Amino acid sequence: MEAFLVSALAVTVGEIGDKTQLLALLLAARYKKPIPIILGILIATLANHALAGLLGQWVATNIPSTLLRWALGLSFLAIAAWTLKPDEMEDEGLSEGKYGVFALTCITFFIAEIGDKTQLATVALAAKYSNLYLVIAGTTLGMLIADIPAVFLGKIAAPNFPFKIVRWIAAGVFAILGVLVLLGIGDRFL
Repeated sequence: MEAFLVSALAVTVGEIGDKTQLLALLLAARYKKPIPIILGILIATLANHALAGLLGQWVATNIPSTLLRWALGLSFLAIAAWTLKPDEMEDEGLSEGKYGVFALTCITFFIAEIGDKTQLATVALAAKYSNLYLVIAGTTLGMLIADIPAVFLGKIAAPNFPFKIVRWIAAGVFAILGVLVLLGIGDRFL
């Protein structure tokens, strides 16, 4: 259960102000179809984070534990620094196409999540925890916790949401996780 809860919390916090959350706001404001957008986010996240989780497990079984600890700690610190950089999304080029909002959301979310900090966090968490299913379930829940409100709030809340403050809090959480792992005491907390 720990893997699930830590994964959900890490991705929820990391997703605030992220480009995929901004993409959810953009899609909701443009198409006003929350159900296909939410289902598209779910399917894209499951697919993307399953691949990231498999990579994380491969890393855990093929990289020596000392090197893995340093890589994991440094990756959390890198994610912390990356979190401080605000993401921006352009509104141009998003057309519903012949497959609809669901397919558009699946494709754009899957692509936007490639190499994203929440995907890298999923790799790191899957390397840390042996239960791949709980990590994927947790990271997917974290994405949904952060993105579903964005879908329903659309343009209304976007200008007033304190993304900067939340980004600093998220960066702090990732930095603390990184330091704990590097000091070798992360196993007690992660």
